[in-house]
Amino acid sequence: MMLAEISGNIHVAAAAFASALAVGWIGKSASEAVGRNPGAATKILVQAILSTAFAEGIVFFALFLWNGK
Repeated sequence: MMLAEISGNIHVAAAAFASALAVGWIGKSASEAVGRNPGAATKILVQAILSTAFAEGIVFFALFLWNGK
């Protein structure tokens, strides 16, 4: 029982960590893209927001699937 709780906590922490890295990477890449082509800033912003939302959604799936009490 204790091992199941620990592994559940680990997978939620891993999802949160990976999501944080992904959001940072998306922001960095979007900033670089706007720096290279300022005229495309609106299109880049839309894609960056969508990608960030999907990356953060991973954490919500991990929390939803976690059966911890």
